[in-house]
Formats: sequence, C-alpha cells, structure tokens
Amino acid sequence: MALSFCGDDQHINSYSVKDGVLNNGCFVDALNLVPHVFLLFITFPILFIGWGSQSSKVQIHHNTWLHFPGHNMRWILTFSLLFVHVCEFAEGIVSNKGMSTNHLHLFMPAFMGFIAATTSVVYYHNIETSNFPKLLLVLFIYWVLAFVTKSIKLWKFAAHYVGPQHLRFCITALLVLLYGLLMGVEINVIRVRKYVFFANPQKVKPPEDLQDLGVRFLQPFVNLLSKSTYWWMNPLIMGAHKRPIELKRIGKLPIAMRALTNYLRLKDAYEDQRTAEDPNRAPSIWRSMYRAFGRPILLSSTFRYLADLLGFAGPLCISGIVKYLNNSSVDPTAKEIEENTYLGVYFMPSIELLKDTSVLAVLLFLALILQRTFLQASYYVTIETGINLRGALLAMIYNKMLRLSTSNMSMGEMTLGQINNLVAIETNQLMWFLFLCPNLWAMPVQIVMGVILLYYLLGCSALVGASVIVLLAPIQYLIATKLADTQKSSLEHSTERLKKTTEILKGIKLLKLYAWENIFCGSVEDTRGKELTSLKTFAFYTSMSIFMNAAIPIAAVLATFVTYFFWTGTVPAPAEAFAALALFHILVTPLFLLSTVVRFAVKALFSVQKLGEFLQSDEIGDDSWRNGDMPVSMEAGKKHVGGTKAINRKQPMRYQMDNYEQPTRRQMRPSETEDVAVKVSNGFFSWGSNLSTLSDINIRIPTGQLTMIVGQVGCGKSSLLLAMLGEMQNIDGRVFWSKLPDYEPVHEGNISWSGMEESDDDIRSKNRYSVAYATQKSWLLNATVEENITFGSPFNKQRYKAVIDACSLQPDIDLLPFGDQTEIGERGINLSGGQRQRICVARALYQNTNIVFLDDPFSALDIHLSDHLMQEGILKFLQDDKRTVVLVTHKLQYLIHADWIIAMKDGSVLREGTLKDIQTHDIELYEHWKTLMNRQDHGLEKDIQQDSQTTLERKTLRRAFYSREAKMDDEDEEEEEEEEDDDNMSTTTNRRSKIPWRVCWCYMSSGGFFMVFLMVSSKLLKHSVIVAIDYWLAIWTSKINGTIDNGTIDNGTIDNGTIDNGKNDSHYLLVFTTLCAAGITLCLITSLTVEFLGLSAATNLHHNLLNKIIHAPIRFFDITPLGQILNRFSADTNIIDQHIPPTLESLTRSTLLCLSAIGVISSITPAFLIALVPLAVAFYFIQKYFRVASKDLQDLDDSTQLPLLCHFSETAEGLTTIRAFRHEARFKQRMLELTDTNNTAYLFLSAANRWLEVRTDYLGAVIVLAAAGASIWFPSIGLASGGLVGLGLTYALTVTNYLNWVVRNLADLEVQMAAVKKVNSFLGTESENYEGTMDASQVPENWPQDGEIKIQDLCVRYDPMLKPVLKHVNMYIEPGQKVGICGRTGSGKSSLSLAFFNMVDMFEGKIVIDGIDICKLPLQTLRSRLSIILQDPVLFSGSIRFNLDPERTCTDDRLWEALEIAQLKNMVKALPGGLDAVVTEGGENFSVGQRQLFCLARAFVRKSSILIMDEATASIDMATENILQKVVMTAFADRTVVTIAHRVASILDAEQVFVFSSGILVEKDSGPNLLAQEDSLFSGLHRVHTILTADLVIVMKRGNILEYDKPETLLEQEDGMFASFVRADM
Repeated sequence: MALSFCGDDQHINSYSVKDGVLNNGCFVDALNLVPHVFLLFITFPILFIGWGSQSSKVQIHHNTWLHFPGHNMRWILTFSLLFVHVCEFAEGIVSNKGMSTNHLHLFMPAFMGFIAATTSVVYYHNIETSNFPKLLLVLFIYWVLAFVTKSIKLWKFAAHYVGPQHLRFCITALLVLLYGLLMGVEINVIRVRKYVFFANPQKVKPPEDLQDLGVRFLQPFVNLLSKSTYWWMNPLIMGAHKRPIELKRIGKLPIAMRALTNYLRLKDAYEDQRTAEDPNRAPSIWRSMYRAFGRPILLSSTFRYLADLLGFAGPLCISGIVKYLNNSSVDPTAKEIEENTYLGVYFMPSIELLKDTSVLAVLLFLALILQRTFLQASYYVTIETGINLRGALLAMIYNKMLRLSTSNMSMGEMTLGQINNLVAIETNQLMWFLFLCPNLWAMPVQIVMGVILLYYLLGCSALVGASVIVLLAPIQYLIATKLADTQKSSLEHSTERLKKTTEILKGIKLLKLYAWENIFCGSVEDTRGKELTSLKTFAFYTSMSIFMNAAIPIAAVLATFVTYFFWTGTVPAPAEAFAALALFHILVTPLFLLSTVVRFAVKALFSVQKLGEFLQSDEIGDDSWRNGDMPVSMEAGKKHVGGTKAINRKQPMRYQMDNYEQPTRRQMRPSETEDVAVKVSNGFFSWGSNLSTLSDINIRIPTGQLTMIVGQVGCGKSSLLLAMLGEMQNIDGRVFWSKLPDYEPVHEGNISWSGMEESDDDIRSKNRYSVAYATQKSWLLNATVEENITFGSPFNKQRYKAVIDACSLQPDIDLLPFGDQTEIGERGINLSGGQRQRICVARALYQNTNIVFLDDPFSALDIHLSDHLMQEGILKFLQDDKRTVVLVTHKLQYLIHADWIIAMKDGSVLREGTLKDIQTHDIELYEHWKTLMNRQDHGLEKDIQQDSQTTLERKTLRRAFYSREAKMDDEDEEEEEEEEDDDNMSTTTNRRSKIPWRVCWCYMSSGGFFMVFLMVSSKLLKHSVIVAIDYWLAIWTSKINGTIDNGTIDNGTIDNGTIDNGKNDSHYLLVFTTLCAAGITLCLITSLTVEFLGLSAATNLHHNLLNKIIHAPIRFFDITPLGQILNRFSADTNIIDQHIPPTLESLTRSTLLCLSAIGVISSITPAFLIALVPLAVAFYFIQKYFRVASKDLQDLDDSTQLPLLCHFSETAEGLTTIRAFRHEARFKQRMLELTDTNNTAYLFLSAANRWLEVRTDYLGAVIVLAAAGASIWFPSIGLASGGLVGLGLTYALTVTNYLNWVVRNLADLEVQMAAVKKVNSFLGTESENYEGTMDASQVPENWPQDGEIKIQDLCVRYDPMLKPVLKHVNMYIEPGQKVGICGRTGSGKSSLSLAFFNMVDMFEGKIVIDGIDICKLPLQTLRSRLSIILQDPVLFSGSIRFNLDPERTCTDDRLWEALEIAQLKNMVKALPGGLDAVVTEGGENFSVGQRQLFCLARAFVRKSSILIMDEATASIDMATENILQKVVMTAFADRTVVTIAHRVASILDAEQVFVFSSGILVEKDSGPNLLAQEDSLFSGLHRVHTILTADLVIVMKRGNILEYDKPETLLEQEDGMFASFVRADM
C-alpha cells in the first residue's frame, strides 16, 4: 500500500501499541487531527447557514463592525500559526523523503491544521461583523483541544530524547505556544464581554463614527488584514472608473482625526507647560507636538525598524540560494537517517532547513511581503499623524488669529502675508517633516546594519565601497539647498512675467490699434529670458541630483570589487558578490533620502520658531490688564479660547462639537434700561508703544439715538469706535457698556459696568453684546451677496428686501449674473468700491443688534446714493427700530439729523452735545461748519452735473462680469471640449483611463527632435550598460570560482590552470572598470538630456503661445475669457516648466529598470515567462484603476485647499468686524469644516497611494518568488549558473522598488499633460494677416499727409460665421474736417472705428485714405500712422514717458508739449521724477479724467493727421470733457478728427454728422441742419439726451400729470410711459 497513514515499512509494524498507545508516534499524530476535524465539522454548517441567510453579506452596514477585545493580537497570532503550519508541512514532506514508504501522518495533520487555522479566522471575522460573540465558544473549545493534543506530542518527543536540534521539535514547541496564546485571547474575550458563564453579558454599542453614515474613511475600523492591504478602498477606487469621485463619496472624517479633536490635544499639551510660578514662559511647541502626537510616531518608527531589518533578508536569502543551488538535491544518507530516527520515523535536523533552496525562496517571498506591509503601515501612520498635526496647528493659528491685538496688525508687526505663510507654508513644512521624521532615526540604523553585513560578506573592501556612498552624501545635501534657492528666484521672475502678460491682455485692443504689440511682447520675452536662466540652473541641479542617485551605486560597486581584487588577487564567490550588490542598492536609498530629510528638518526648525513667535504675540484684551492697574486673577488672563476646559471629556465627542464656543444668541430686544448705551470716562487709548492716540476721552452714546462723530481726516474718529469695541490698548480710564436685563455685557480687561461688584466668574464670562459694525475699508466674504448681508443671521425676506432698498443695491444685484446668489470673489474683487461699501452697510443694517457703528459709510458713494442711504437706511430703517446708531462722517450737511454730536480734533474730544448746544455755546465751530457745508454744496452741484458715478460703476460691473463669468466657465468648457473629442458618451469611462499619447508626442516634439533622439538613445544605452556591468560581474565571479574549485591546491602549490586564470583576471577587471566608467558617464548624459529637453520644450511652448495670442485677431479676445488665457500663462506654464521634466525622467527610468530586470530574468530562466503573463494582467488592471481614482482625488485635494486658505486670509482682513459682531465661534466652526474637508481628501489620496503600493509590492514579491522558483525547479532550461541566478534575483529585488513608481509617475504625467493640451489648443488660433499686399517701403514716409478718407460700399463683419455689422456704407471726409458719428447702441459706430484700423473683416468695399486702400497695407504700417482715443482709458505700469512713447522715438520737448495741450503739464511737473514719475498698474494712481487726458496726450504725440475718438468722453465728467473738446478744436485744428459720440451734444457743432442705424448710414449733413429736421433720427437722439440729463421729468397726458421723478428712476419702471417714449426714440 503506497499511501498508508502510518507508512508500510517491512521491518516495523506501524500500528503496534505494545509500548503504550501514546508511545506510538503515528497515533499521537492522528490524535492531533481530531481538533482540526472538529472545528471544520462545526464551523462549516454555521458559515454556510450564515451566508445563505444573509445573501447581502457584503452590504452589512458598517456600524456592526465591532472589534472584540484582542482583535489585532488574534490576527497576528493566526498569521503566525499559518506560517508555522506551512513550515510543519514542508518539514513533513522532506522527512517523508527519507523514509522507504510514504508516511501520511508526517504532513497530513499539518495540512489540516492550515485549513483549520484559515477557517478559524474567516469564522471569527463573520462573528465579529455580525456581533454575535456566543458562537466564539466553538473557537475556545478548538484552541483548548489543539493545545492539549500538541502538548502531548511535545511531551512524547521530550520523553524519546528528541530535542531542539531537530526541526520538528522546534515547530511543535512553537505551535504549543501559539495555541496557548490564542486560548488566552479567547479567555480574555469571555472575561470582558461576559457572553458565556456570566449572568449578565455586556451590551456593547459600536463606535459613534460607525453609527454615522457620513463617515467613509474606514481604516481605523476594519480588520487587520483589510487594514494592511487597504482592501476597504477597493469599491472606491474601482468605482472611480464608472463615475468620478466627488466630495459626497469621501464623506466625513472619523472623530479622532478631526481638527477639533487634535486641536484640543495639542492645546492641552501646550497649555499644560505653563506653570503658576512662571506664567510668562513660552511653552515649547516641539514638546507639545511630542506629547500630543508622539505615540503614533513611535509606532510608525517601530514598523519602520521592522521593515528595514526584514529588508536585509533579501540579500542574505540570495546569497544562500546561490550558494546551495547546485547541491540542493543532496538527500540524507542512510547513516544520517539511522541516527535521526525516533518513534519509527526520520527527524530532520534543524540546520538542514536553511540549506534547502526552496525553503529559502519561500522565506525570501514571505520576508518581502512582511517588509512591504510594515513599510506601508509605517508610511500610513506618519501621514495620518502629519495630517492630524496640520489640522491641529491650523486650528491653533486660527484661534490665535481671532485674538490678535489690532495694534499688532496695524503696526505691521504681524502682516497678512506672514499669517498666510504660516497657514500655507509653515504648517505644511511641519506636516512633511512629520512624514519624513521616522527616517531620521531609522536611516542610521539601516546604514550601520548594511555596512556590517557588507563587511561580513566581503571584508575590508566593502568598507571602501560604503565610504564612497557616505562621502558623496553631503554633496547631495548641497545640491538640495541650491535647488531651493533657485526655485525662489525663478518664482520672482515668473511673478513679474505674469504681471506684464496680464497688462498686455487687459490693454490688448489699445496695443493693436497703436501697433505696439511687438514692443510689449519683447518686454515679456526679456523677463521670460531671466526666468529661463533661473530654470536652466534649476534643471542643472536637478539633473545633478538624479545623476548622483544613479551613479553612486555603480561607483561603490566598482570601488569595492577593484579593492577586493587587489587585496586578495581574486574576486568573491557569486553568492557573496550578488548579496553585496543587493546591499549596495539598499544602502543608496537612505543616503539619497537623508539629504531631503535633513533639509526638511532644518525647515521645520524655522517653521516652529515662526509659529512660536506668532503664538506668543500680543492678544486683544490682554493689553488692558497687562498695562492696567487692576489686579486680575490668572484665570482671566488666560483668554477663554473657546471654553475647552469646560468640555466634559467623558461625554461623547459629538456633544463637544456643539459646545465648541457656540455664540450666545441674542434674545428679542428688551426694553432699554438706561439712557446711555456706551460711556467712556477718562479714557486714554493707544495703538501699542504706550503713546496715546486718543487722550482724555469722556463721552456718552445715548441709547436709541443717532450720534454723529465729525472732525478732520486723521483726528481719531475711527479709533474712537475701535476703542469702544476694545480693539485698542487701554492705558487708563474705563469703557462702560450698559447692562441689558438677562444679558451680560462686557468688555474684557479694565472695563466694568455700573453698579456691580466684579467677581472672578464675572470677569471670565464678561461679554459685551454684538455690535453691527461697518468699517471704512469695506470687507467682504468670499460668498454670495445674500450670505454677505445676512452674515449668519436667520434669513427674513421682508427685512432683507427693506435693507436692499435702503442701500439701493437692487439695480446692482439685477446686473449680477445670478442676482444675489452670485459669488462675489475673494475680497469682493469684481465689485466697485461703492458697491462693496453698500453691501457692508447693508450687513450692519440687517443684523438684529442694539447698537450699530457706521464708519464713514458715504466715502465711496455719490451724492444720490448718500442721500438715499441717509434717508431710507439710517433715519428710517434704523431709527424706526429705535437702535443706537453711531455714525462717523465727513458730510456735514447731515448734522441736522443728529440727536447727539461728538466733534473731535487731534485725538481728543473738542465738543459734545446737540447741534443746538453747539450753535449757542461754540459759535466759532458752528460758523466753521457752515462755510464747510457751503463748499460741500458747490461740490454737490458739480457732482450732479457729472454722469452719475454709480451708473459708471454699474457699467464696469456689467463688463467685468462678462469676462468674469467666462473665467468661471473656463474649466467647464475645457471639460466639454475633452468630451467632444469622443463621439459618444459610452466612451467616457474609457476616456478616463486613456493615456494622452498624442499630447505627449506634441510635448516631446516641441523640445526638438535632436533632443528627443539624444534622450531616447542615451537612456537605452545607459540601461544596457548597467545590465552589462552586472552580467560581466556574474560571468567573472562564476568563472574564477569555478576554476578554483576544479584546480587542485596541494601543499601551498597552485595548479597551473589557476595561475593562467589569474593572468586572465586582469582583462576581466579592465572590462569591468571600463563598463562602470561608461555607465557613470551615461548616467550624467541622460540626466542632463531629460531636463534640458523639458527646458527647450517649455521655452518653445511659451514663445509660441505668447506670439500666437498677441497676434490673434481682436475677435479672439472678445470670445475668450481673460482668466482662461491667463491660466495658460500661469498655472499651465508653471507645470510645463517645472513639473513635467522630473516626472518624465522618473517614469522613463523606473519603466526601463523594470523592463531590463524582467528581460534579464527571462533570459536566464525562460520558465519565468509563464508566471509573467498573469502578473502582467494583474499589473495592467491595478494601474488602470489607480490612475483614474488618483486623478479624481488629486483634484479634490486641490479644490478643497483653496477655500481654506481664502478663509484664513479673509478672516485676518476682517478681524475687527468679526469681533465687533461677536461671530468668532461661527468662523471657527467654518474653519474646522474646511480643514476637515481638505484633510479628508488628502487622507484618501494618501490611502489610495498606499493601496497601489501594497499591491505593486506584493506583485514584486511574486516576481521574486517566480524568478527564484524558476531557477531552482527548472534548472535544466536556460543558463542557470550560480552567478547568473544571483544576477536574476538581484534584479528581481529591484523590481519591487520601482513598480509602484511606474504607476504613480504615469498618473502624475497624465494630470500634467493636461497643461500641454490646454496650451496646444491655443496654438491653433488664427493670426491676423500682418503682411498686406504692399511692401512697407512703397508707402510714403509722411502718409497720410492730408487726412482725406473715402469709404466706398463698405461691408464689415466680425467673423465669417456672423451677420454683417455695417452694410454698404459710402462716406467722404475731406482733409482736416471735424466729423461726428452717432447712432443708437449697436448701430455699428464703433465697428466703423475698428474698420479704419483693419481690425475687422472687411469682406466688401474699401476704405481709401490719401489714395491708398488700407487693406493692402501691412498692419504695422497702417496702425502706426493713425491715432485713436478709446472710451476706456488704458495706462500701463511704468513711467509717464513709457506710456506716452513706448517706442522711445520722441524728444522730451515734444512730450511736454503734448502734456501741455492735454492740460497735464503742471500736474506732471509736480510729481517726483517728472516724465519718469511712476504709473502704477492700470494707472490707478490717477483719476479717470486724468487718465483720459493722458490718452489724449498720447494721441497727440503721434502727430498723425487723422484722429479717431471712440466715445472718448463716455467715462469722464463734464469739466474734463469740455477741456477735451477745446483741445481737439485747437491742437488738432489742421487734422481730420472723427468723433464717435454717445452724447449727441458733443457733436452739435461738427462740420459733418453721420447717423447710423443697424449698420446702415441713414442720415448725413451738418449738425444744425439735421436738428432742424423734426423727424430726423438725429433730432430724436438729441431730444432723449436732453431729457435724460434733466433733474426732474414730468410726463403729462390730456392735462393730467401721469409721472414725475428723476429720469433714471422713471427709466427703471419698465412699463411706465416715460420708459416707452425713450425706447421708441432710442
């Protein structure tokens, strides 16, 4: 019988029990089967019934995931058990070989034990997820039985003198130990949960996070296997293929990871360092970080140490496999069998195990799996801790920021920039430091271990190689610091370049009309040149860094083997040589990383220093008790940060969230108790530095009345408001806030309220009520208009409407694309000053507070709006509500409305009282006010003459939103474009996983074909040479050692064969050295070519993009949003400049490394190819799923970061407002939400990276196993000599490191190539035809000398797809004639002005100027000979001289003459620098009128005989317009002037007037003649214009007055009579 359980040996009766049952080894083994069979019999039905009844097993809601006590311990022990069972099985098989017949009992129990252990863990997992602990009893019984049976076996072994020298004894002892421990775990579950043997079992609820369906980040809650392989991420990552990952799908963070939780941990650690003895000592941030987050870092470091130690198993196993490869088939001799036979069977000695190559191969595989699992676990723990730390730091900075003293901000001790840097840079530096810090202590250990092992393998020569690596490490550090510096300088240049590009794009119309585009383009190219110089340096250092990384291992190997050769005269055996090679690869990584880690550590030190300074800076309210005279207990000094101490730690976290500084909600307004709302007595206030800004302040603010504060600029009016709000340092005196019943008012520090003794508690709870406050410099949130006005208060439609009307915001809101739901940008960028100010006032009016502080709300408003706001908003809305209003103003005409007036002068109160009091008591002041009022009235008349400033603002708003909207749609459009590339929607899932090869090729080709060729060839060469080096080493080591084995060594004389071979050695050495040198040189070449290929691609792409866009037709700028064009020059150019080259380099390097490794292994052991097919399929799917998910998560991370940074900067700007409103808690809550959202995205992104790395690492481990297996089990196929097998395995080990980089770089490159695609889409833009059919030399120098214009049958359109805007126009303008062109909006007036410059498509007819058809002229010539003044004045940053004459062709006299004509000479002379005085961006340092006059001077400098004025007076006031008209009549007397007018009045005295309607010329004659014709269009336009400029319009019908009001008011009533008249006439 070949397969009997107890064997069938002739001389032994295996079944005899005459020595006692337990002394029969086979019976003991059979006994060991019983527990396993018992477990399988009982659990299988339970599992099947369970699975059958719960077909929806997979959808079990995760709130039932409840870990039993000892959960992780059980998983670890079970995995160890499985491993030991595998060893037992292997040992049984090997021992069985030594027997004459097959003994099943040697390996059968081990096999069953393996199955039972697997079942036990599956069974346990199911019980745990269904939370049914009673069924665990089965496992308890199993562990007990297994423990007992194994103990019997061990006892019998000991009795028969089997000891630790035998492998089976060791294995059995280990199993006894493991079963004992598992039994202990089971007893512990019973002890804690009391599910059996106890009367009342413990009821347990799952963690709160799991009851919350919103929590999707399950890493902390899943079982150990899922934790270590990120199995729970599968649905998310695979689902990303079907639909993109959105914020909803990643849900919320678990409570332990939320910013609030971590903030409380960090803050406690920080505050606990403050002692009563030394309250002012600054706590150490490092210590706080260690106390709050030290434990996870220690855990991570432990994982890291384990991983590093397991890493060394690779080289050692390779060494063993190569050493024992050829004698692995040696079976034990008969003598050995006899010596080791006990209980009738053969016992294998322990030492034999590690000589078996198959065992070594499996061990290598397991070591790799474990090493990678530990490494990824270490990464994950540090990243999670880093994210937690960042959340805590952000909350800490935010809390501190909300309490920063205002003087700090205003005196510039703490600027906005510094705060933004803290948030955006320093916290990230610390987070990154935390990611990398386990390396700081793991690396030295790794290096020391590596060097010791090398020494053990190769002796002293190994130290030479190691020292090469160590000595070159500082150079790496040097390069890293240089890189950081270069990046800084290139950033400065790119900012400058962007500024210039923005200016060009904003003024593109003017540049084209004046033919200046090339001058400005050149200036951008200059800046770009400087930027490229920095980028070249950057590229050089990057390539050096890459070169060092690639060349160091080659140099080290060369140094080692050359030294070894000269030392011993031979080379090491293949086993040592390849183990050493693998060790060198391991050593390079920590040394390369060390420079990065050290750099981050240095940065972290600086960051912590900055953070410390920030956290120690002055706080509001602290100053009052610091400088004051009032003793305050320690408790009051500790600012209440948010009542963290009051939180009950035992309560579940959810309630803490609610308690987190909820603002005290205001009750309905109770009846006022006192007649004084605020009173300041004997107050001295300062902005720091103890010099009082306000001195001797004694005032009172009467309750429910309107108090006005007046005085000259800078006399301390705004400071007085801030002093009352407690924002200033209080040197002396008190501020009293009246007390409301059931409501405690208060001011911190020295401020008390009447009639109450202060107790300790009161000081702590003091809290004056919320004050609605509108600052002078308006402050808006990055939110909708409605959210800005309601500002966190409940929405009340009626009240909201009343406020909107009072601030006359309705017309502005109607202009916005989404009404009051429009997002107004960061700092309200897309609104004018007046509009922003009115929204701020509306916010103050809307809030339901007793007291309203308005700080000069009229400063940015015109007279109509100011009056309306005063009447409707302040007098009606607020006074009807009986609210206490304090108004700071310069408009003295409103003093008559004031109930109480405070007049200030030089920081102290001059007078206080009613207007009547002041009139009687201080006649001088009253008279002074009267004269000022008269002056203001004159100003008013002027104001009213002007075209209302507000209508102007509304116009610009309309324009801004056109471009703004487009900017918002930018990204959507691009998405759509991408989708249009594919024909139908079914391909979209496919599209998301495609790699954009076409775009990659476009990028490469823009780098130049020579560079591409150089890169590809040098890369291939380099990798071939590296393979050649290792291959040569394999042949060399095998040959020599082979010969020495064969040669005979006798009494110290060496056989001739070996001596000859020694001579040949020198040629081996020579080739080896040459190859190494070639390899190092090629490393240098490849690293340089990739970087410089990237640089030349970036240079060409930017150059082409700039030229294409600047020479694009004007229509392109009308339909393409400015934001979209700017994005190409900023974000996309930055990616192309700095991000693509390193990614490309890394991708090509890791791909080629993997391919060359697989090639080498396949050539050595072709059997490996069989295993390669399934591995390749698995790899394909892993990368396909990961790339899509990674891109989505990357986008989420980017998109959630911006709102967080914006929230910080807008809070810093609006501190005083937030504190006045007492809304700190709401803002903190918002900050915590934003931080958590960003952290969730980032956590998922890093978990996805771990998901990928674990999978690719396991694939790598399987590759190593396959390579080892192929060489061990199929040695006959291929050329497997010892050296070559070593080579193959060393290469297989490198694959594990590079597989995940292939995928990650591929994913990054895909994201980055989108930038190239976007830039490319603009490179297809058509340019204007600059050439013309005439040569520039044929045009006379002084053309056009007369200025005669003939227009014949002209038809014009903007685009061949659009309708014509001018149809068959015929005109003749005599030389020197002054001509007016008018018509309704959209009649084609402006299109005609563009036609003169050939900027539109003239598809029929022609314009002949002085005998030359302008279509034939080169554009540059035509446009440089005409002048135009546009409706919007455009100035560029630079000097006045540059703005008038960028070509630098005119003399100073000519420029002064032009300025004199434009009435600007005196103003420019007064400026510092005269003609070289600075013009800021957009000419913001001049008024609109002045800018328009500069444009006039610019036109005059040209001295062209034709001037075109395109609605040039539309945006200026009457006075400037009159100057303009006068100048044009005198200075341009002998030139042809074409005026396109929107006010008919301005062209009444023109010699000829042309009237257009819908693109057709309908009337032409002189102005007076056309006016005389009653029914002419011109007289209709004139009538409407006259009526619209009137102050009051009365509409009558049959003797009845139907309507009367201001014309603009009547126009707003669309169904009114007046509006219909105007529409008919227009």
